[in-house]
Amino acid sequence: MRFKSRSSMVMFFLRGSLHFFFGGIAASLVVAFLDMINPKIIQYTVDYCIGDSKSKLPFYMSFIMNRLGGREVIRHNLIYIAIVIICIAFIAAVFRYFSKVYNTKGAEKLVETMRNTLFEHILKLPYSWHSANHTGDIIQRCTSDVETIKNFLSGQLVSFFRVVIMISLALYFMFSINVKLSLIAMLLFPVLILYSFFFHRRIGATFEKADEQEGKLSAIAQENLTGVRIVRAFGREQYEKDKFVSYNEEYTKMWTNLMKLLSAFWASNDLISGLQVMIVTVMGAVFSVRGHITAGEFIAFVSYNSMLIWPVRMLGRIISEMSKAGISIDRVRYIMNSEEEQDEEGALECPIDRDIVFDNVSYSFEHKDNESDTDRNDGEQIKETDSDKEKSDKEKADKEMSVKDNRSANEVCDNEILKNVSFTIKKGSTLGILGGTGSGKSTLMYLLDRLYDLPKENGTITIGGVDIRKIKRSWLRKNLGFVLQEPYLFSRTLSENIGIAADADDKGSVSMDRIRHASKIAALDESVEKFPSGYDTFVGERGVTLSGGQKQRTAIAQMLIEEPPVMIFDDSLSAVDTQTDARIRKALSENIDDATVILISHRIMTLMHADNIIVLDKGRIVEQGTHKELLAKKGIYYTCARLQGLDVDAV
Repeated sequence: MRFKSRSSMVMFFLRGSLHFFFGGIAASLVVAFLDMINPKIIQYTVDYCIGDSKSKLPFYMSFIMNRLGGREVIRHNLIYIAIVIICIAFIAAVFRYFSKVYNTKGAEKLVETMRNTLFEHILKLPYSWHSANHTGDIIQRCTSDVETIKNFLSGQLVSFFRVVIMISLALYFMFSINVKLSLIAMLLFPVLILYSFFFHRRIGATFEKADEQEGKLSAIAQENLTGVRIVRAFGREQYEKDKFVSYNEEYTKMWTNLMKLLSAFWASNDLISGLQVMIVTVMGAVFSVRGHITAGEFIAFVSYNSMLIWPVRMLGRIISEMSKAGISIDRVRYIMNSEEEQDEEGALECPIDRDIVFDNVSYSFEHKDNESDTDRNDGEQIKETDSDKEKSDKEKADKEMSVKDNRSANEVCDNEILKNVSFTIKKGSTLGILGGTGSGKSTLMYLLDRLYDLPKENGTITIGGVDIRKIKRSWLRKNLGFVLQEPYLFSRTLSENIGIAADADDKGSVSMDRIRHASKIAALDESVEKFPSGYDTFVGERGVTLSGGQKQRTAIAQMLIEEPPVMIFDDSLSAVDTQTDARIRKALSENIDDATVILISHRIMTLMHADNIIVLDKGRIVEQGTHKELLAKKGIYYTCARLQGLDVDAV
């Protein structure tokens, strides 16, 4: 779903809480109406009961007077009027309570819906999107911006309806008292409203900068908290502190500027409002002395004017808060409008335990980056307002031309990561991949797992003759076990981390027998036995409490517990010693005979027993064969083996 406007996205999120807001608005309107009755009661009490006005009473006042015993009775028992006013105030308090309750329920339901929807949507966004957006900024959009939207909808938007009804009723009653005095009261209202719109854009622009800076600050904090061990290992505490302080000072400066702007806005607003009240009071006194209005009408008019000036000022506040909420809505809309991963129509759940064929595969990170740029351009285009549409359309055309030019340049520059790569992995065999940094080893596996999407013109990858583009992503990834060189572990126990991807049993959990079996194959069991809490040992964030080798073996056990038909080890044995490496490979060969295994490594000892080994250099396959065949060629593989101390001459 793509949201073309702010309102469409807001209505989408309000789908489960709209009835609460309607209830709050309805109760708020009743409160506004009841608040408007009291000045009228006071006016008629002063004029008809205390004074001797002969004018005809409106029907509701006649009803109240007659019920209370008439003019003479009330004149000698003004406490009756006080009781009526207290009763009205009590009823208003009850409706005010319901307004707050419904409003709060609606706001919290809205936040719940937004958080759940955003979290679910972000999980479905492609890997390239996550690579192009900072985690800290994403978190800030899902927390601070969501809170800003909630505050506006629950506080300002609901108040808007109450403000409108209060302004309408106040003006009605004021004009019914005296037209000239009402026109005088309204003289400064256009100034207040235009003044609010004047600040609207300035507040919005300043808030956007502050919001973006908060995202950067959150990103720095998040990176340092998760990478605290690296920071301390290299003694970079002072550097990171200075960097954080610098960004924090900039963030503080932006909010200070915003507060200065808001202070100027509210101070000027107060000045104009105070001036309006003073003019109305003076002119009302003059009109009363000259007999144009009665004393009761003067009291009622001043009361209504006081009630009117607050909603008008509140309207200005709503406009200023709208500026901030609009920016937050656009920032959240950028996430919601980012395209989720989509399967082709009629995607299959075909067998994965088949031959895997890479046929003339080429891939360029520039292509991926350009797609990300396009996504970001879409995000920027989302932020346009109606008044900026013409300018935005021109910018959109320029950006599209720029992307096309970049793609053309990429085709000319021949800066591909993979270039016409072709090979076959037989079912149940083991493939070894050797190559230097940046040679495209991991990219091959990301393409196979569809973390990167292979453009149709850049070759094909098939499993059992079926193009992986026609296979459901969820099915493909469920059957491709992937262990990364730097595995990510969650802040849970070891057993929970190992069983996180496994299908639960009837009791909703993963049996310890399966966890121990997978750990034994991964050579993790001996290490776990030395932990005081065993498999209940709590793993810190990103596995910070474990060594590099323990994290890799935990990730291997995490993959093995599900026994996928294809297992990919992306340099995932680099942090273990050669003896443990050999133990793991031996255990794998004894326990997963039918699985297809792909080993990516810089270590010849890890690859030498593979059925087939390919050597990548600058995105191309330069050598291919068994261990003995590659040594006989005396190429890159032979050189690596010699550098790693293998007795290549004996082989």
